[in-house]
Amino acid sequence: MRLLPLALLAVAGAAAAEPVTYKIDPMHTFTHFAVRHFDAATIRGRFDKKDGEVTIDRAAGTGSARISVDVNSLSTGVPQFDKHLLSNDFFDARQYPTMTFEGNQFTFDGDKVASVAGQLTMHGQTQPLTLKATHFGCYQNPMLKREVCGGDFEATIDRTQWGMAYGVLLGQPKQVQLHIQIEAVRQQP
Repeated sequence: MRLLPLALLAVAGAAAAEPVTYKIDPMHTFTHFAVRHFDAATIRGRFDKKDGEVTIDRAAGTGSARISVDVNSLSTGVPQFDKHLLSNDFFDARQYPTMTFEGNQFTFDGDKVASVAGQLTMHGQTQPLTLKATHFGCYQNPMLKREVCGGDFEATIDRTQWGMAYGVLLGQPKQVQLHIQIEAVRQQP
């Protein structure tokens, strides 16, 4: 009879909430954007340098994220266009070389992340942003011998909220689609 209370205590301790930190894997994390060009073709681009970490507590239903993007790593595949996007007409990368997303409100569907709400700082301005997951999953990476979690996240922003209004009066759309595919590696305690 004495073993039953000890066994229940052990099970209760195992079920306690435990935050887990994951470091972003830059080789499996991609940040893309898409915007219509005069409401005709869609122009796409990406940022190649990113860093950050995510902490998730599935049992408590909480989490936090900090993702930093090097604006100067922008690539559309057309160097002349990249130069214009990095100019003060758009990103003004010389003055604002980094974009940062800090998420502090995680929504879960079971044990899977459904959305992350927080603040996006870009072009020297900070505005609210919610990234919605279209997919989320975790797996045991056979090479790293660690858990990796990740997913596909999306949002649509109005670029003028971050002070990027170039071309709007000429008919360029304000709406920009963001697509973030992220994988992050569990850090050892």
